[in-house]
Amino acid sequence: MTAHIMKTVTYDFKTSADERGALSVVEGGRDIPFEIKRIYYIYNTGPGIRRGCHAHRSLKQVFICMKGSCKILLDNGTERQEVPMDRPGRGLFIDEMTWREMYDFSADCVVTVLASAHYDENDYIRNYADFTKAVGRLRDNRSK
Repeated sequence: MTAHIMKTVTYDFKTSADERGALSVVEGGRDIPFEIKRIYYIYNTGPGIRRGCHAHRSLKQVFICMKGSCKILLDNGTERQEVPMDRPGRGLFIDEMTWREMYDFSADCVVTVLASAHYDENDYIRNYADFTKAVGRLRDNRSK
């Protein structure tokens, strides 16, 4: 049996800085692997709160911690990996069929999310047991 290694994909965006401050540039289809269809941001998250706690059937996303810090737990149904987010010039790619949970938010944390599609409630898997069943079905179909 071969061990499956979950690969974390991050993007370091073009950033320029001088005495006036810093500027980072993100272009859909160039700096990230999809056209950006939706942007949203998460902020004012209180202590002890967990966000996300779901997967998407087909949506791809890039998370950028614009200010402060948080942690993101990624889970592909086989293994889990914790990714600290604390740099506005770096984005974390989260592929389809990846469970994610965000937690340990600093008081000033602002996370911007770039998404490959418009909002679609039917794309969400909000129950972890349903997620692991769906991942198992995908693996079974791929092995046939």
